[in-house]
Order: sequence, then structure tokens, then C-alpha cells
Amino acid sequence: MDASFDFSDDVVLVTGASGALGSAVCAAFDDAGATVCATDVVEPNDEDARLDGERVDFYRADFTDESEVESVVSEVVSDHGGIDALANIAGTWKGGSHIEGTDVGTFDLLFDVNLKTMFLASKHALPHLQEREGAIVSVSARSSLEGGEGDGPYRASKAGVRLLTETIAEENTGVVRANAVMPSVIDTPANREMMPDSDHDKWVNPADIADVMCFLCSDAADATSGAAVPVYGEA
Repeated sequence: MDASFDFSDDVVLVTGASGALGSAVCAAFDDAGATVCATDVVEPNDEDARLDGERVDFYRADFTDESEVESVVSEVVSDHGGIDALANIAGTWKGGSHIEGTDVGTFDLLFDVNLKTMFLASKHALPHLQEREGAIVSVSARSSLEGGEGDGPYRASKAGVRLLTETIAEENTGVVRANAVMPSVIDTPANREMMPDSDHDKWVNPADIADVMCFLCSDAADATSGAAVPVYGEA
């Protein structure tokens, strides 16, 4: 079944917008009529049409830096009058070592990019989302549900995203809805390069994840908050 969403007159802030999933989320909200405020520490590729939509504005910022987060949120509100939805997409993966062989820099990187960005974006967007009874949707991971070999800090950081999502939902009951999605392996060029021998047909397409995120920010999900929604594709 095909679903369509109408975010006309809504302002959506998307972090991690220059990545494969972030740009797909920007395109989905743009197609649904939203004003999309895309932000990333990396400038978008000029060839990526998904960040070149009619209603997509780009704000360069490092969302691990609270002063930059505060500045971008203020700028978005000044430019567009408020924020109706926040999509926390910024994230990264790094692994390969057992805990005793993991460098603390890897741990810091994963918690900064995966969890701290989600915390800071939510912290500074919440007052504006509360004014409009808006929504937050963040990216956790299927692997956050259990321990595993070689990527413990990644799994822990994504588990943190789920717990913060539940906390935000509890603290804002009836005012701001907060949900997360849990992808399996996302079908991106970077993942295909890292895992060339995998069955890519079983991976989940970024556009499909973007559709679920649009649903969670839409009126159709008014009764849903504090959820972690599986988006596993065929995995």
C-alpha cells in the first residue's frame, strides 16, 4: 500500500542531512510539502538532487558542539517561525575490535555522533516543538537490542538513543511525540563498499526508512510516542 503525507506549512529540521539516509529523509519531507532545514557538518554534494528541493535550506553546523546547535536552531526559528518536527539522522558506525582493543577515541566518536547530537538537537528544539505540539524521530539500530562482537560502543550508543527517546516521550506526554526507528543494515554506497559479499537485496533502502519517519511525524501517528519501530527490510 502506498501512503502519502502532507506537511505543508510545517518546518522540519533534519540533522545528518548530507548522508545517504539524511538526504533521503530530506527528500521525503520536501516531497510532502514541508520546509526542510537540513544541517550537517559536511556540505552537501552538488550532484545530490535530494538536497536541492524547492523547500530545502542547508545550515552547516557541527551538532556535537552545543553552541553551534543553539545557533542553528535559533536561525531556523528566525528564518521560518518555528519547528514542527525534528529528525535526528546524524550517526556513524565504527567497529572491528573487542572492548579491550577499542581505542577510547572510537568510543568518544560513536557516543558524540550517535548520541550527543541527538541529545543536543532535541534539547534545543524541544521548546519550539512544545509550542507547536510537534514530533521528534531519531535513528537507533536493530543491533542496539543486544550485545554483539566487535562493535559494542556502537550498539551502546544506539541503545542510548532508544532510552533518550523514551525519556523525551515520557517527559512530554500529550505535547511532543518522540519515536525512534531501528534499521538493520542500510543499503548505502559506503556499506556496500565495506561489505561487498553481503546479500544487498536484504538490506533496507533509505527511502523506505524515510517513509516510516514521515509517518511517525504525521497526524497518522498521533497515538504513537516512545516507540522504537523496526525497519529491517528483508534482513
